[in-house]
Amino acid sequence: MNAWLQQAIERGQGIDDWLSPARARALEALSNTSWPTRRTESWKYTSLTALEQLDLTAESAKQQSTVEPIPGVDCLDLVFKNGVLQTNLAQMNLPAGLQITSVQTTSAVQQVIATTLFSQIKPKHHLFGLVNDALAGDVLFIDIEQNSHIGQPIRIISLSTGGHESHHRVLVRLGNQAKATLIEQALGQQNSLSTGFTECDLGEQAELEHYRLAMHTGEAIYFGGCHFCLHHHANLNSTLIGYGSQLSRTDIDIIHNGEHAKAKLNAIYLLGESEHFDLHSTIEHAKPNGTTEENVRGIVGDKANAVFNGRIHIHRDAQKTLAELNNRNLLLSRRGQINTKPELEIYADDVQCAHGATVAEIEEEALYYLMSRGISRSKALVMLNYGFIQELINQMPNQQLAQWLEPQLRARFKEMEVR
Repeated sequence: MNAWLQQAIERGQGIDDWLSPARARALEALSNTSWPTRRTESWKYTSLTALEQLDLTAESAKQQSTVEPIPGVDCLDLVFKNGVLQTNLAQMNLPAGLQITSVQTTSAVQQVIATTLFSQIKPKHHLFGLVNDALAGDVLFIDIEQNSHIGQPIRIISLSTGGHESHHRVLVRLGNQAKATLIEQALGQQNSLSTGFTECDLGEQAELEHYRLAMHTGEAIYFGGCHFCLHHHANLNSTLIGYGSQLSRTDIDIIHNGEHAKAKLNAIYLLGESEHFDLHSTIEHAKPNGTTEENVRGIVGDKANAVFNGRIHIHRDAQKTLAELNNRNLLLSRRGQINTKPELEIYADDVQCAHGATVAEIEEEALYYLMSRGISRSKALVMLNYGFIQELINQMPNQQLAQWLEPQLRARFKEMEVR
């Protein structure tokens, strides 16, 4: 067994709380799990060498950790720093219908509900999801009562600083006909290791507007996941924006567990020089009349490596399903690499499904046109790159959030520029 994984199992055995039965199941599964290699299909293009060689014992330079407000968006902010919840939940002024508790403060009734979610929506095969099951110290439980419409977005910020390993978990339950917005933002650039997984259960006719901003860069190593279960007529609109780092991977799973459920997933990944980002998504249509629209766009810089594996699985009883998956990629350098694999697995005969993938380079004619109008090469590249993803940015339901992101994305493009 891999040495790092063995140490993780030993640390997990020392955690004792009301989630211990679920943690024990995760530890048992990890004990019987083989360490991924390039021969492991789901890790074929992502090497874990950086994790195997990780050394967090050396002191790192101090890093300022600040949480900037989003102009025009009044959020309920919950801050993790190196996996430890910094926010005092008792002092939060929560709207009616919303309860937020941690593993330490959850009541006996809420514990029963939380155990029906913890590691029940996330598939069992996610290696680092199991690690998170075992090691997540602070577990947040967000419970939204039925018919409650929470106007303030719930924003969860996870900060990773140099020399630290951290694990945090979020459980979300939306009651029937409830509505909410969840923004997850993960930040860190120094030598660190972090995992962050979220499980969301959407009741009948519930609506969730979800954003995942996986913005780890530099030497950070990050493994994360978003996992959703949709019941009858539930509606999910999710947007992912991922940056590349030394090693970064995100898994997304959406289970259509009720008829007439709708899911829209837009994902963007932006990789600078020599960075790595791996996105695996799985959509399970288990019930009839479900709808999925998935659009994924990536921009890959010099010597960077992007991996996308998108799978849509139509079960035998999922008749009348509408599902579409599209992946488009833009290479900034021929030394960049993109491995894309869209998949359809269909067992029902009355469905409409489509999938596709493209890889292209910056059009020299478009670049020349802009430069001939007096626009510098650097600015022209930013304009073309932003234009490639702008359609998905414009589709974000919260345009104030989109406006806040725009200058950050433009700054990211300047960092990615091939010189």
